Amino acid sequence: MIKHIVMFKLKEKSPDNVKSLASALNGMKDQIETLRFLEVGEDFKSSDRSFDLVLTTHFENRQGLEAYAGHKVHQPVIRLAQSLCSQTVVVDYELN
Repeated sequence: MIKHIVMFKLKEKSPDNVKSLASALNGMKDQIETLRFLEVGEDFKSSDRSFDLVLTTHFENRQGLEAYAGHKVHQPVIRLAQSLCSQTVVVDYELN
């Protein structure tokens, strides 16, 4: 199994921006064939080191992750994140 985790730091952490991005991320559920699990979480600490939202996704294999990356449902979410965020960080790892 592949885990793909993305953390998002919003340019402006307003309720509207949080809701907009979280809604777009959650909107990918059941829309991408290779996506096996999707969870979105909002940070509640708001420390200097915190990111504002996190996306955790699971895929059966690396090919599933690659298909997700280029999927037509995923592309507008990427563009929205790019417009709302000052920074994103990603980690992809494989569980045996």
